[in-house]
Amino acid sequence: MNIGKKIRNAREDLDLSQRDMANAIPMNQSNYSKIERNVQEPNLEQLRRICQILKLDPRYLLNLEEFSSITEADIKLLKDVKMLIKKHSAEKR
Repeated sequence: MNIGKKIRNAREDLDLSQRDMANAIPMNQSNYSKIERNVQEPNLEQLRRICQILKLDPRYLLNLEEFSSITEADIKLLKDVKMLIKKHSAEKR
């Protein structure tokens, strides 16, 4: 499901009109309609407001759910690998 359809479904679930959403963001209704139709992508601030108003996780809208399972241990491992690569590169010089 694309971002516009996800936004539209969430808006309709809350019985909000496109005009209600556009006024709350704020933006004009025509541009908001373009977001729901996937003609225009929301900018970062618009996306933040849409998520706040509709109580949506941005990871859901952006299809980033797979990243929610990254743990602190995973991040530490990635940092350690990066440090080893830098060290190895420096030793080769």
